[in-house]
Amino acid sequence: MPYNILMDWNFSIGWMITGLIILAASGAVVANYQKISDTMLSGVSSYDRVKFWGMIGVGLGLAVMANLHTLILTFFVNLVFKR
Repeated sequence: MPYNILMDWNFSIGWMITGLIILAASGAVVANYQKISDTMLSGVSSYDRVKFWGMIGVGLGLAVMANLHTLILTFFVNLVFKR
């Protein structure tokens, strides 16, 4: 029987809560990107960079909340190791 590249999707309350936490933290970064950039980085030149990484965090939080991160990671590991 050949190895199935895609695993079965299942819902997990723990991953949903973890994804919500990541989503809330990333949403706070996107909402306050100017203050974060002025305080911690070089100011106006890094506004877009802070907002960009916040949006990546929002996407990651949504993927973790839906428990899709294991499916994506399994696909890439199988792609690299030719399973």
